[in-house]
Amino acid sequence: MTRYDESDLRRAAAAGIQAPSMYNSQPWAFRLHDGAIEVLADPGRQLSVADGGGWAMRLALGAATFNARLALAWGGTPADVMLLPDSARPEVIARLAPGRSRPPTYLERDLYAAIDRRHSNRDPFWPDPVPADVRIRLIEAARVEGAWLDLLVGMTALTGFSEIAHSADRVLRRDSHYQAEMITWVDTESAYDGIPVGAAATVGEAQDLLPQRNFGGRRRAPGRDYEPEPLVGILGTGGDRKLDQLMAGQALQHILLTVTDAGLASSLISQPIEVPAARDQLRRSLGRTGFPQIALRIGYGHQGHPTPRREVADVLTG
Repeated sequence: MTRYDESDLRRAAAAGIQAPSMYNSQPWAFRLHDGAIEVLADPGRQLSVADGGGWAMRLALGAATFNARLALAWGGTPADVMLLPDSARPEVIARLAPGRSRPPTYLERDLYAAIDRRHSNRDPFWPDPVPADVRIRLIEAARVEGAWLDLLVGMTALTGFSEIAHSADRVLRRDSHYQAEMITWVDTESAYDGIPVGAAATVGEAQDLLPQRNFGGRRRAPGRDYEPEPLVGILGTGGDRKLDQLMAGQALQHILLTVTDAGLASSLISQPIEVPAARDQLRRSLGRTGFPQIALRIGYGHQGHPTPRREVADVLTG
């Protein structure tokens, strides 16, 4: 019977830690158990104010699981994945058991190679439109992971989303506890987590269509405005259980790596999901059943700024 070993575990964890997480909090751990690799939640890294219900943590864990899947497939033994495999052990988010050995597909190779190049880009994008064939790839990346991706088309849809996003952003800015928690994760000079000021968005201006996190006081260069018609995607799932949110995290990472592989940049917009009234308004504006889980801004630009990561040894547990 095939079993994963320590080298597989380290490869999977090295890929997993490159996943995105709110404030770069990195709420994950990895271990080898009975020849399978388990992805674990690290509750000590859950954001108590911004993510009291664990939604953002589960998206991050789903994204880390997708990266680990790619690493194992690249190694020649793709995983059979079971999410929330044991109700008696709720900290176990995913169990990756060895599947049938085979060479990685071209797509798996390409997406695995994109892991280290994927970084959020919160700066203005270039005005070049995202090609139709890439848009199709992004929609398909969500679909194969059991999620859906709606790409907003036209200024009417974009303006509607802008109003919802700015309204949610104002609610969060007025919450002093929320702002205090966010500040603790920004420019901490940490070598292994948090968001350095260089990776933050520039200070927002009145003409900006989309809100940006107030992570720092960095000003944009004169004449370097945000794109007037950004490509915005809304990623969602049919349900809103913990399982659905983990599936959304896998779909999110599949989309982000597809974006990177296509030579594009991206950033995440979570404010409309964090505020329940805004999330419900967004759901109704899309005219579909299901639950929005995250919004993405996609376009041409630089690859973005790397954020620090913990060492592999620090995320391995017995």
